[in-house]
Amino acid sequence: MENAVDAGARRIDVVVVDAGRTSIQVIDDGKGMSETDARLAFERHATSKITQATDLFSLTTMGFRGEALPSIAAVAQVTLRTRSAESDLGTCLCIEGGRVVSQEVDNCPVGANFLVQNLFYNVPARRKFLKSNQTELSNIIQEFERVALVNPDIHFTLTHNEQQMTTLLPESQKQRIANLFGKRLGEQLLALSVDTTLCQLTGFVGTPESARRKGARQFFFVNGRYMRHPYFHKAVQEAYGELIPATDQVPYFLYMQVDPSTIDVNIHPTKTEIKFENESAIWQIILAAVKETLGRFNAVPSIDFDTEGRPSDIPIYNPSQADKASVSMPRPTLDSDYNPFRTPSYERPSVPKDWQALYSPEASSLSSPSSQSSPSSPSGSLQLEGADRSILHYQYRGQYIVTEVRSGLMFIDQHRAHVRILYNKYRQQLSGHPATSQGLLFPEAVQFPMSDAALVEEIQDELRALGFDISPLGGGSYSLQGMPTGFEGVDPHRLLADIIENLKTRGRMEHLGSSAASLGEDLHHRMALTMARSAAIPVGGVLSAQEMENLVDELFQQSEPNFTPDGHTIVVIFPHDNLEKLFK
Repeated sequence: MENAVDAGARRIDVVVVDAGRTSIQVIDDGKGMSETDARLAFERHATSKITQATDLFSLTTMGFRGEALPSIAAVAQVTLRTRSAESDLGTCLCIEGGRVVSQEVDNCPVGANFLVQNLFYNVPARRKFLKSNQTELSNIIQEFERVALVNPDIHFTLTHNEQQMTTLLPESQKQRIANLFGKRLGEQLLALSVDTTLCQLTGFVGTPESARRKGARQFFFVNGRYMRHPYFHKAVQEAYGELIPATDQVPYFLYMQVDPSTIDVNIHPTKTEIKFENESAIWQIILAAVKETLGRFNAVPSIDFDTEGRPSDIPIYNPSQADKASVSMPRPTLDSDYNPFRTPSYERPSVPKDWQALYSPEASSLSSPSSQSSPSSPSGSLQLEGADRSILHYQYRGQYIVTEVRSGLMFIDQHRAHVRILYNKYRQQLSGHPATSQGLLFPEAVQFPMSDAALVEEIQDELRALGFDISPLGGGSYSLQGMPTGFEGVDPHRLLADIIENLKTRGRMEHLGSSAASLGEDLHHRMALTMARSAAIPVGGVLSAQEMENLVDELFQQSEPNFTPDGHTIVVIFPHDNLEKLFK
């Protein structure tokens, strides 16, 4: 694809079979190659991108080393059909394992048609370590997106197993982003444009509301080339300051144009790490540009008071114009029978006749709060000396539930406790028990990027088991007609995106050699944990006394009440002895 861009192609078609294991084909309508150039293109270190050694210090093309094509031809069966505009006939070149099999005249259109078949056919040890089709297809889509994002004026298509995954017509930069990652993301982007003597910076940054804990789309491009740059990433994050939590990330698509002689793209084999001559200055430019964009679009809260709906003119009272006869002097009312020192009358409680029995040793041992056990004491639970606790609870700072136990004070993290309860509930639903689905009044259309659509297709049965009533509409779009009960007020787009991103980042498909059953268990664990975190009581949520009691009772009915599914502590006891030491 990069060679096609360098050749000036206006249309690039990518055709993949079996996630690239069987074949990968790239077709373009660029300038093409002559018969001699087609043969030389597969020679090591042969390139037509540079003409002299000094060109290495001012690169304007994507390729320049002359290593990619010979490396591919050494481990696959490659067929190249190409023709230049000056020639009436083209060339068909077949190479297998680095050896030229045939070279013939071919009647083909102007451009190039690369067909790579049976990748690693001659290196079986390397082919064995190819990952699953889903993972390899995701890698292909990722590279496709990077080239398509920076070339919005080129027509791209991607086809997998004879099914067209996406078609991108020539369009604007923002429309290209929306077509790749969904209109919802496109609506949350703010345009950015800065022109300085060091660099020209354009692109889009997300609003603070688009921030996510993980899975945010973040892209840096310099001179039409994708790059990773943690230092510049910190500049973007710092520009948001206190607008978003420190753990969240915002999407951004930033395009830089700099003098090619001030950067070095040849410091890493993948050419995704680039060294800048003026890193500190460009860092300041990015920081200032993002801050200016947020302020220009009023994404930063204004200091002024909200003036919406205020009256434009408040009438002023003028005593000279008022009717004095219609205004009466207020008169205080007094209760002459009120006596603040009078003792209130109340009915004394009656004393039971057998009050002596209440103080007997047998009665005190039965009625002592410390001897009352919880409704259940499952095996493996925290040993609370019989799980003795009071029925009175206190909520501390909207995060912890404090209750008295026999050995001291017990602190329960309310969010983590609810995560444990909901996780066990969802795991039970995924194990075969049908979940209850709450139908939506109006079905919602959910759009997934093409890199996620294949994974959504794979886990549709699990989503339905959790209570998602979802059906495909084609092109990565799905109709959501029902949600699991208990998720009222939760954004379905964000919830589904979190589930997909969690499965991707944790590498569910990377368990080589694992059985299907273990893969299914891991999938159920990830999905249940993601949903439990989304639906659990948030930190700072105010609970009534009855809600706290219900939460604590339900927690100690779980099989593992002490820890969350990912190993975080839920229950902590502050011993009474330690409390007494503080007062000595």
